Amino acid sequence: MAKRNKTNKSITKRIKVTKNDKLRHRACGQDHFNSRDAAKKRTNKKKDKTMSNANSKTIRQAIGK
Repeated sequence: MAKRNKTNKSITKRIKVTKNDKLRHRACGQDHFNSRDAAKKRTNKKKDKTMSNANSKTIRQAIGK
């Protein structure tokens, strides 16, 4: 029987895999002190970001996909 890696649950909760196999994550720096940011910057922080290809291979192994 082949040994498989365990799924890293902390990463799985933070990252979503889209239908086209892209990795999406929450934008950083949106917890507090947002009132001093420009409105455009605040709006962009609310959107999920696409993960770079450099990190995606490592993350996919941790997620198990």
